[in-house]
Amino acid sequence: MADPREQTNRLLEMIDDGQLDPMMAVTMCVKWMSEDDVAEMLDANELSERFDEDDEDYDELEDDGQPTWEQEWADFGEVYDDESTLID
Repeated sequence: MADPREQTNRLLEMIDDGQLDPMMAVTMCVKWMSEDDVAEMLDANELSERFDEDDEDYDELEDDGQPTWEQEWADFGEVYDDESTLID
């Protein structure tokens, strides 16, 4: 049975072997793909604009219940200011 990804694997091997520059491979692929294909690929890899969020908003949404590093060190009696320097 033929490998359904034979050409894909060949391209990746050429990159791994140093026969093809990774940037050149990306450029060739995106020039061949339609704009919709590129947009779908970005979205599938969470790189599209809909995944762009303000860092503060992201931090608020992604609270995993774990203390920040500042809170961890405060438990040991060390206090840091906004510039991450130890305050005596």
